[in-house]
Amino acid sequence: KQLVRRLWKPYEGPWLCRKMRSSAALFRTLSRGLQAIGVEPSSKVAQQTVKQLSSVAAPSAEGASKTAHYAAAFGGVMAGLFGASVMASANEVADGLHSPHYPWPHEGVFDSYDHASIRRGHQVYQQVCAACHSMQYIHWRQLVGVAYTEDEAKALAADTEVEDGPNDEGEMFTRPGRLSDKLPIPYANEQAARYANGGAYPPDLTLIAGARHNGQNYIFALLTGYREPPAGINVREGLHYNPYFPGGAIAMPKMLADGGVEYFDGTPSSESQQAKDVVSFLTWASYPYQDEMRVMGIKACFVLALLIGFTSYSKRLRWSVLKSQRIVFDTVN
Repeated sequence: KQLVRRLWKPYEGPWLCRKMRSSAALFRTLSRGLQAIGVEPSSKVAQQTVKQLSSVAAPSAEGASKTAHYAAAFGGVMAGLFGASVMASANEVADGLHSPHYPWPHEGVFDSYDHASIRRGHQVYQQVCAACHSMQYIHWRQLVGVAYTEDEAKALAADTEVEDGPNDEGEMFTRPGRLSDKLPIPYANEQAARYANGGAYPPDLTLIAGARHNGQNYIFALLTGYREPPAGINVREGLHYNPYFPGGAIAMPKMLADGGVEYFDGTPSSESQQAKDVVSFLTWASYPYQDEMRVMGIKACFVLALLIGFTSYSKRLRWSVLKSQRIVFDTVN
């Protein structure tokens, strides 16, 4: 037994379990060991040694095999976690950092838009965003009763010039804007927009809050998320680092700054306040009938509740005669 354990000791472990699964491999290893100490492999001592070695190797091989299985399972779990983290990092780079959730005042079922914020947001759009971005699906008349009175909206529209025509002579002409006109666009076509912005095309902002994932939260995080690129990340010239933008590099520079807009109502115009107001305005532009739809939904639920109550009462009234009557069977006569 001491000889067997001395021969077995250098080969203990998972490696020996794999090597010793066949009896031929076991006998070859044993033969080399016996010849090294001067014992013939065909002798009785060799046969007894094979038996003893088999009895010793069996439990060790079984334990090592279980250990190998556990190690493989642990390695699989760790590889999966590492792969998931690598995929998550790759997705953050490709799709942008996930924007946090902000408590918007118009988010609840019974909440409505902050119309003062929409008015301020339109002011931010006019003074900051309108130089590059259009809102070609919004008309001046839609702002009446939402952000401005009719006279205020007419005055704002009249400050713009609209190309109209042709006139009686067949020529185009410009005129002051009217409530029926769309908001002015900064560029005549896409090619002009790309040429003025280094190849980047500023998207139309009318439906941007509904067209982007996590809409208003994404826009707010994007507007306030500009920062210096971390170590190891190089941003091409003409682009700016923003972790919330897919790819991390955006052509639009940081446009909002503290005090960049002087609000008509005297509200302090911090960077976050400007971002919040313009996001409120863009959300209204994407969902202009949200308040009306919610009011209609509440009215519909109220009427439906009345109908359900009336139907339940009518059903009980109609069936009460049948459900309360007593039927007696005269089995004698």
